[in-house]
Amino acid sequence: MRDTGRPPRALTWITLLLLVCLVWTTTGFSRKEPEQPLQREKISRDLRRLIEDAPPGGRINVIVQPKAKWTATLDALLQGTGARTLIKFRNLNARVISLPASAVARLGARSDVRFITPDRETFSFGHITATTGADMVRLQTSTSLLGITTTTTLDGAGVGIAVLDSGIDPDHRSFFNSNGTSRIVVNQDFTGEGRTDDPYGHGTHVASAAAGGSQIANGAYTGIAPNAKLINLRVLKADGTGRTSDLLSALDWIQNNKTLYNIRIVNMSLGTLAVEAYGNDPLCLAVRSLVDSGVVVVAAAGNNGKNSTGDKLYGQIHSPGNEPSAITVGAVNTFGTDSRSDDVVASYSSRGPTRSYSTDVEGVKHFDNLIKPDMVAAGNRVVWAEARNNLLVTKHPELDAGVSNNDNRKMMYLSGTSMATPVVAGAAALLLQVNPNLTPNMIKAILMYTAQPLAGYNMLEQGAGEINLEGAVRLAKLVRTDLNSITGALISVGDPLLSVSEPPLPETTIAGQTFSWAQALVFNHTYGSGNELITKYQKVYGAGLLLGDGVNEGYGFSVDSSRMSNGILLGDSIMTSDGQAIPHGAFFIGTDALAGDGILLGDGILLGDGILLGDGILLGDGILLGDAYVSAQAAMTSGDETSSMH
Repeated sequence: MRDTGRPPRALTWITLLLLVCLVWTTTGFSRKEPEQPLQREKISRDLRRLIEDAPPGGRINVIVQPKAKWTATLDALLQGTGARTLIKFRNLNARVISLPASAVARLGARSDVRFITPDRETFSFGHITATTGADMVRLQTSTSLLGITTTTTLDGAGVGIAVLDSGIDPDHRSFFNSNGTSRIVVNQDFTGEGRTDDPYGHGTHVASAAAGGSQIANGAYTGIAPNAKLINLRVLKADGTGRTSDLLSALDWIQNNKTLYNIRIVNMSLGTLAVEAYGNDPLCLAVRSLVDSGVVVVAAAGNNGKNSTGDKLYGQIHSPGNEPSAITVGAVNTFGTDSRSDDVVASYSSRGPTRSYSTDVEGVKHFDNLIKPDMVAAGNRVVWAEARNNLLVTKHPELDAGVSNNDNRKMMYLSGTSMATPVVAGAAALLLQVNPNLTPNMIKAILMYTAQPLAGYNMLEQGAGEINLEGAVRLAKLVRTDLNSITGALISVGDPLLSVSEPPLPETTIAGQTFSWAQALVFNHTYGSGNELITKYQKVYGAGLLLGDGVNEGYGFSVDSSRMSNGILLGDSIMTSDGQAIPHGAFFIGTDALAGDGILLGDGILLGDGILLGDGILLGDGILLGDAYVSAQAAMTSGDETSSMH
């Protein structure tokens, strides 16, 4: 089934063709023939640049993915080149290797090597319980068959959230229970600095957004899941930077320990360059492995939504936010009000589509072009925990929110998609407390289906819309509880998904404003709508699949009936929302363009109301702008923020 709320297909293609011709004639178009095709296919673009710039005898740290298993033959080859193995992962099919730059091409030419990337540097991206609906669902009442009514507190109790960041201040009161027991159950350092506290200040702030307690300021700055367990995995150093290998080591550790600590959620308020296609990116592959094993991974979209002159930028989603199995989160500016009627997508929040790509043997780029982010959440000028003597506040004292003079009770301002991401991570913890057998894909579907589409923003800016915890919890309570059980394997496409015959009313009222749910899910290059998304079981809600695997892509889109029921309406255009359920709104761009190889969305072509940079992931000299945190001066204003690198 197709949603045809868009201009005729022929007119769309003619318009896009004229745009391509305009760029061709004004800028010229040429494609350099690839050198050493096999190596070009297996060695990422930025690694090739590092090789070219390396001094004689220079060494490079790389992440090598074998085509199958690591072999003694590969070990022998590396030993002959003077290479050193830095990290062997227990669960990930990759190794971190230090080797001479001159030896990388030889390694890439081997048939038993799948892909090689550099060990890239990573950066952090930088009243909420009321506006998200968390306060509305905090107390849950239920009545037994005997008529006995019980009340429980929905606070994420027992659920483990792994925070991959700059560490957590262990003494901050936000992380203690009312009886004085710390909820930080694990502390691990992967940076080599030998510490797990938070000298930078980012991780403490992020962790308290997801799971900060109510002991400070009479609960004014309570996190979304204030009784969840925290697993502190430090991957960013004292200056807020790290390496991809640090992240991979932490994700590998989670695979080994997720059952022991009941790690159900991973929060990644950080990212690195999204260069190669998600199918080749080792960070994306590690995330996929965790999601397939039942762990929800929430990732920041990035803070590159505009350039230095304030123009909108498209195509700036970072890794692992470009991984389709992750829940990728953009930022909303709430202007400090509980009402959602004034909420806007923050101008710095990175927009889709994802522009990571693969390059074939002829040098042609094939872009992923996924619709991202999946949703947005409050992340602008938010107040959460302040780590003791952290670098951010030391350099910018104005970030201190003035809540307390006690070091273990101080709070600070920060803004960015980093702050929005743990809001969604905390939300996932509440859903798992309500229904522990929810799969990662089911959680993602519930959060998107119940989100609020913000008027005036297209799906490449907000995904399904702003997170709505009242609706998400109400829906999660109705979803069948055997999705992760043995009998769950026997559930067929089209079987009832809910424990009731009628779906819930698809609207929510927060702070006096009633809004419609999105009632739609993002499927890679398109989206689907209709109540069968929640009334009937879809195979794509299970493990080992993506939500988008239920869609056949070719000339247009069609439902794969073996994985998704036929009563779902697939869209054929990205819409700019009018605030109603998707697909209401105005045509923005056809989904056919996203499903192609990116030629129609080539570099520099004007895309609606902004500029698509295409593969312009490296800005200027390769420095990521705005990925550390939003500038201190801007964070003190009540309006939207300007991002800068620090």
